Amino acid sequence: MGVVSPCGQTTTELFSNVIHARSGIAHVPADLFPTPNSLVAGYVAPLPDLGQPARPPTHVDRSTLFALEAVRQAIADAELPLADEALRRAGVYWGTGLGGASSIEEAYRLLFVSERGRLRPTTVVLGMSNSSAAFISLKHGFRGPQLNISTACASSAMSIGEAARAIRHGYADVIVAGGSEALLTFGNITSWEAMHALAHADPADASRSCKPFSADRTGLVLGEGAAAVVLESESHARSRGARIHGVVTGYGNSGDASSMSRPDADGQVRAIRMALTEAGRETGEVDYLNAHGTGTQAGDAIETAAIKSAFGAQARDLCISSTKALHGHLLGAAGALEAVICLMALAHKVVPPTAHLDRPDPECDLDYVPNVARERQLRVVMSNSFAFGGMNAVLILEAYA
Repeated sequence: MGVVSPCGQTTTELFSNVIHARSGIAHVPADLFPTPNSLVAGYVAPLPDLGQPARPPTHVDRSTLFALEAVRQAIADAELPLADEALRRAGVYWGTGLGGASSIEEAYRLLFVSERGRLRPTTVVLGMSNSSAAFISLKHGFRGPQLNISTACASSAMSIGEAARAIRHGYADVIVAGGSEALLTFGNITSWEAMHALAHADPADASRSCKPFSADRTGLVLGEGAAAVVLESESHARSRGARIHGVVTGYGNSGDASSMSRPDADGQVRAIRMALTEAGRETGEVDYLNAHGTGTQAGDAIETAAIKSAFGAQARDLCISSTKALHGHLLGAAGALEAVICLMALAHKVVPPTAHLDRPDPECDLDYVPNVARERQLRVVMSNSFAFGGMNAVLILEAYA
């Protein structure tokens, strides 16, 4: 596993901050927005230092920089041998919402603001949606299956689910899966602000601005970063003596077909049930659910209704939390980051809290593990990712016996 996030740039740092409810959310830097004190975000600083990569050019998009660092960490963590023959059976499945958004915005700025009239020759390849996936493949020589997934907030969860299925079907022995996003640019922030979806800055403490499932929640907080996992078939991992963090046992993928921006409980329920069926699990066997929980009024209430519908009577016994309160919403990278947090929770037997949940919402009346982490024997965990456009992804991850 590997991560770059507002809450930490290693898996250990990330999980420690999440467990202790240390927020990575702050006011938007002044150079990104003209009135920074009005907005908050999960900003990554300092930037990862890749040194001198062998193949990629010295300049890559910010989202690709995050991706390369997260993958570097994951490959190192996996102690993955990269012999030439093995690389033919190693692939990349990557998720992103907008891809190289920083490069595209820089191009527009040069063209329309500075009126230089000449753009970088690399603008297309740095800005395209599959840029990060391509650079990962180039950097490490992966020549197996390649897939770039861009389904908004569900992108990287789908990349992990689809990669697991590809390995089960024998298309590859190893797939590096995950996602990256870097949307903290003037244009993107302005676009999200126009939707009235962004949280108001908490007047007392900006780090507490994202409040999933709380009665005083005001919206989502944009975050940036990347997360990567190295997926292998069990036989491949065991043959090389790999340390196994967990198993992807279930994956659900459904569409709402109801609205471009308002989530639909029925679609979410179908994705949850699909994941449970694939994993061969009953609702009562799930020990922890990492909710999508963005902090919007409609989204959190609808997800609560979906969990109640899918889990029935067991919903009241389920530990649920949204870690977005601390790292923000990483959009195309969110599902992968939260999957890593779930795997860390399995290893440490600790349920992350939902931070800043001081005023319970009567409409969101399940056990959202408010403010303080909880020790619990975890074997089966679920992670929800529900995207604009009504595209839903649910992962079930389990401890490896």
